[in-house]
Amino acid sequence: MRQVVLDTETTGLEVGKGHRIIEIGCVELAERRATGRTLHRYFNPGRLIDEGALAVHGISNDFLHDKPRFAELVHEILNFIRGAELIIHNAAFDVAFLDMELALADAAHGRVHEHAQILDTLLLAREKYPGQKNSLDALCKRLSIDNSHRELHGALLDAQLLADVYLAMTGGQGDLGFGGADIVVHARSTVIPASRPALFVRRADAAELVAHAARLAGVDKASKGHVLWRADDNEIPATAV
Repeated sequence: MRQVVLDTETTGLEVGKGHRIIEIGCVELAERRATGRTLHRYFNPGRLIDEGALAVHGISNDFLHDKPRFAELVHEILNFIRGAELIIHNAAFDVAFLDMELALADAAHGRVHEHAQILDTLLLAREKYPGQKNSLDALCKRLSIDNSHRELHGALLDAQLLADVYLAMTGGQGDLGFGGADIVVHARSTVIPASRPALFVRRADAAELVAHAARLAGVDKASKGHVLWRADDNEIPATAV
């Protein structure tokens, strides 16, 4: 399973007022591990940044002056996210801006959901922690993920923190190390080489299937037919019953 944790920074909050994306950060996961592949780009938005947005991310108009336009790198971005599940915090915000940028670059690019699936971790957090604060900072604190180095928002930094948050929320897996001081060492230990051998799958043999079916039949009998995970009776080997 390939996933891409994604975050953006923008010139302002409202896409309907012509605000644009100025930074994108992506972290690739495969089978819930960092692959070592990231995508981090800045863009010249062709307009001024709102003071409120500048206070949040600290990216200045002067810094973006010589950066490429989004349209110049759109194919690189689409190639990176294509076919993946995008993990985004408050996905409606980022996706609205990405859809707008794709349309401005070329209507033929379509919309984000045509290239990738989308999982909103804000909605996930609201289901898991109803009535609580579920900002990225709040989740880092709740899940003991170190974000002390996050003085300002940044697309790649926030994507790295979100990767840790997502893994902690969806299975109790330890973080990837993005939030700690040993980022380089931890990332090096979790990189999956492209040439890794295929995963070995050992399937149950006939004797094991019979033993499994017999065990479930016994539990089914003891519970008077309340074994929810039991296979359909037609799938149980005749020798087991």
